[in-house]
Amino acid sequence: MLTGKNYVGYDLSAESNSIFESINPETEKKNNKFHNATEGEINKAVEKAKNAFLEYSAKTAEERAGFLDTIAEEILGLGEELISTYCQESGYPEGRANGERGRTVGQLKAFATYIRTENWKDSFEDKADPNRSPLPKPGILRTSIPIGPVAVFGASNFPLAFSTAGGDTASALAAGSPVVVKAHPSHPGTGELVASAIINAAKKTGMPEGVFSHLNGNTNEVGTLLVTHPGIKGVGFTGSLKAGRALYDLAAKREEPIPVFAEMGSVNPVVVSSSTLQKRGKEVAHQLAGSFNLGAGQFCTSPGIIFTVGSEGLSEFEKELVGSSSQINAQCMLNKGIKQAFEKGKKTVSCSPYITVLSESNEEEGNRVTGSIVKVSSKNFIENDKLQEEVFGPFTMLVTCDNIKELNKTIDNLKGQLTASLIAEKEEFKDLKTTIQLLQHKAGRIIFNAMPTGVEVSAAMTHGGPYPASTDSRFTSVGIPAIKRWLRPVSFQDFPQELLP
Repeated sequence: MLTGKNYVGYDLSAESNSIFESINPETEKKNNKFHNATEGEINKAVEKAKNAFLEYSAKTAEERAGFLDTIAEEILGLGEELISTYCQESGYPEGRANGERGRTVGQLKAFATYIRTENWKDSFEDKADPNRSPLPKPGILRTSIPIGPVAVFGASNFPLAFSTAGGDTASALAAGSPVVVKAHPSHPGTGELVASAIINAAKKTGMPEGVFSHLNGNTNEVGTLLVTHPGIKGVGFTGSLKAGRALYDLAAKREEPIPVFAEMGSVNPVVVSSSTLQKRGKEVAHQLAGSFNLGAGQFCTSPGIIFTVGSEGLSEFEKELVGSSSQINAQCMLNKGIKQAFEKGKKTVSCSPYITVLSESNEEEGNRVTGSIVKVSSKNFIENDKLQEEVFGPFTMLVTCDNIKELNKTIDNLKGQLTASLIAEKEEFKDLKTTIQLLQHKAGRIIFNAMPTGVEVSAAMTHGGPYPASTDSRFTSVGIPAIKRWLRPVSFQDFPQELLP
């Protein structure tokens, strides 16, 4: 049963009279009331996390793995209540809810399995050599330890997999760092249910109080107080460029600056080669229409730019792209604010000089939207930097290039991306080597002959990229390597074995 309160460690707390309500974006009906966290509750949550850190970080990897496995079991134990709450707060269908729950549970179990090995420590040992001349060589062991309490911000578009018990929380807990979650106000009920599962798992497995807290907030105040609290040592964020950059700047201005691992905006360019346009342009256009409309375009890897090369087959490609998109019914966006931002961004781009509107989304009631497609030449795309800004929703831009040389020049002007896709034929491979080289310096993941939507959770995945896709392109927020964000190296010199951690 939902309480609308904050989890401050093991305690349910509601000190504030400031209340907001969750809203069903499909019906716009208000559901449940939630208490905003006060500054006092934030301070208590961080203090409990600090107090828990030494004990939790000293837990064996097996103990932490057991905790993660138990969280997964507790989430599954929430049953239909979690699925129905998810759907009411997101407007997503039940199939999406079940799929995302499976991914969330899978992530937790994957990190549990991983830390049962020694690989997560990334250890390296230099053996001592007392007979080395002119000076003896010390024995040095380099290993990894957790950085300390971490603040995690829930994402609007993934109420489970990128939120309360999502990849940031799972990887931080696996590393040995306590977590304080700032819940996303679009799905606070989903967040509270998952938080209750984590708290139950912590109690069952003997974890210290403060290993996890969950705070509500529908304003910037809770996030600001959390990021600037001296007890927080790192931040995980998934969301917009504006919000991610604001958190990054806050953390940098602290007396003790801390890392902010923010995954932000991306337009995820897709290159459709000249041979592809001629041989299977209609097929690829159909796939792209499905991809940029998927989930009302509310995926961080949605293809917001399509580069085409050459003119032969282009008109048929455009016709199929528009036709396939128009066959997709209106879909519900996550909340009114996101729909308003979509409409504003779409209008700004559509009104830009040299833009041709190929397909304009219809006016829909409530928070429902349909897909929109515009077209521009590569020359005008390069000259207008604003055209690279993400329009979060079912929107894509067709950028036409006459040849590969023009394409490469356009790619060279791109900002950092999460993904870049290349749709091409074998006979073109030799001519595309420079294109691929350019793309690898622009994106964290390069995809061949497939759509960018969908992110495999695996040890080989990179979900990040050069700024503004993320604040640190050396790290991923998806997959096993995400744990590296919450670890730091430390060297032990000439230590006896029994004193090593």
